[in-house]
Amino acid sequence: MSTPDSPASDRTTVTVRRAPKIPAFMVVGGLIGFLATLVATSLFPADPLVGYAALLGYFSLYGVTAGVLIGAIIGVVLDRRSQRQARTVEAERQVVDAAPIEGELED
Repeated sequence: MSTPDSPASDRTTVTVRRAPKIPAFMVVGGLIGFLATLVATSLFPADPLVGYAALLGYFSLYGVTAGVLIGAIIGVVLDRRSQRQARTVEAERQVVDAAPIEGELED
């Protein structure tokens, strides 16, 4: 066990990069796909037998799916790009025992 004066250290090489959060891109893509479907559906007159809400719901299946797919593709492309810009650095890990709290019994 190490004393508080001399902490144990371990040096290793690590890769550091900024990676995008792909689920966030997918959610934003789905929202943009829904908004695009909303705009496209409102540009044309709705069939009175079906109704506007049913048309919007049906076409949203396609719009949201396409938006999620495009968002995922953009996220993966940005992730690949961040892998090329990754840096390798040397890191040092130190393990330090916590100082005893006043009134606490030591081992």
